[in-house]
Amino acid sequence: MSDGEKHAVTLLSGGMDSATAMAIAMDMGYRVHALSLDYGQRNMHELQSAGKVARALGAASHRVAKVDLGMFGGSALTCGMAVPKDLERSGEGIPVTYVPARNTVFLSLALALAETIDTGDIFIGVNVLDYSGYPDCRPEYIKAYEAMANLALKQAVEGRVKVAIHTPLINMTKAMIVARGMELGVDFSLTLSCYDPGPEGVHCGRCAACGLRQKGFLEAGVDDPSEYFERLDG
Repeated sequence: MSDGEKHAVTLLSGGMDSATAMAIAMDMGYRVHALSLDYGQRNMHELQSAGKVARALGAASHRVAKVDLGMFGGSALTCGMAVPKDLERSGEGIPVTYVPARNTVFLSLALALAETIDTGDIFIGVNVLDYSGYPDCRPEYIKAYEAMANLALKQAVEGRVKVAIHTPLINMTKAMIVARGMELGVDFSLTLSCYDPGPEGVHCGRCAACGLRQKGFLEAGVDDPSEYFERLDG
């Protein structure tokens, strides 16, 4: 795009992390093009949340790309295996909620969109402090992916753009993410973090994602506006 403005692609899942990452991108002066993925996840409520967040924050555009990772299985989020409801990770290996190659696929599609709008700036809401142990959320993965991307895109090879994978939440706790999102006017009531929400999109309150979310709000001293079947604070 040659309109003189800064453009960026933000991967927007509908959760609190991606919503905050998008708000940070906008605060940095980018016109944000949100990209959400219908990847075969059992929880389709998150896509509805993504649409609400994109509209509320004023995205320049919002696209939903469809790619069926569910056809491969291998994750409690895409196939029939149960979502663990123990709140805390066991600490033994990568959890069953890990979706094989998800961020690699997501970032590849974000690159495709970025190339069509003549930008190399991509935002993703990964972090390594309060997270679920996924290998594709680590800084070394992001650094390696960014290096690969600069060898892959036409504009990058021609020297017209430089791909930068922005991870503004990478070293934030959930409490810090809540605080930053509040500063930037994120309406967290529109977001959905649960791995296994009820039919109306109500957070279960017992999965690892719900545990991290509730812990973040409690430690930030901020009321969590979401509805839960069960809450940590009773």
